Amino acid sequence: MRLRNFMLFLVLAIPFPLFAQNSSSDVDVENIVKKIDELYRSQTSYAEMEMQIVTPHWERTLALKIWTKGMDKTFILIQSPKKEKGVATLRIGVEMWNYLPKTNKVMKIPPSMMMGSWMGSDFTNDDLVKEASMLEDYTYQLVTPEDAQADLLYVQLIPNEDSPIVWGKIVAAVRASDYIPVWHKFYDEKGKLMRVLNYKDIKQFDNRKIPSVMEMLPQNKDGHKTIFRFLTAEFDRPIDGKIFTLRNLRKKR
Repeated sequence: MRLRNFMLFLVLAIPFPLFAQNSSSDVDVENIVKKIDELYRSQTSYAEMEMQIVTPHWERTLALKIWTKGMDKTFILIQSPKKEKGVATLRIGVEMWNYLPKTNKVMKIPPSMMMGSWMGSDFTNDDLVKEASMLEDYTYQLVTPEDAQADLLYVQLIPNEDSPIVWGKIVAAVRASDYIPVWHKFYDEKGKLMRVLNYKDIKQFDNRKIPSVMEMLPQNKDGHKTIFRFLTAEFDRPIDGKIFTLRNLRKKR
């Protein structure tokens, strides 16, 4: 009887549940941020996508092809609709250019415009070409919001003082099981929530599993949203380096 009572005491004294989540000290925050940075990138990648722009007054969908090499090269080509067909964007390192086929002109995008809208969407130039790196341009730490879910981890990212980033902070929620992001929330320097990026519909493409839908919801524009959908994607396949050149940007297709 004494032994049974003692065992009962031990059971009641152990915090419940027995199989608790990993503590923050067990989580590699740097690895989480690196995975977010490289979610849709690798040594090389190629994707065919749709970008749907929705406003209270109009809606349109663009078909895109996107090539990337590492973290510093991106080429985007619009396939349709006819009005925007042939518009292309090239980024090499910290430099970025847009090609407009109607005027046959190449426009270099200055750093001050990296946070400007890309093709009238709710995504910025930087969102599309990823000039800013969360791993290199932010400081980061795990946080626990009031409405935290047990199966998610939360990372707060603060931009470095010398970076040209306009956000005051970003909070990212990722699945604790595999660090795939669920959402990002972007705040201004006063702490006001400006936009929410949701990641949805996880699918297997080539050799990796990624959210196939990204939905951007600006918080200061009612009824506006932009949705990116991956139709196909390939990773770590050979890509001709000539794709990432100004000559290819100007090429008539």
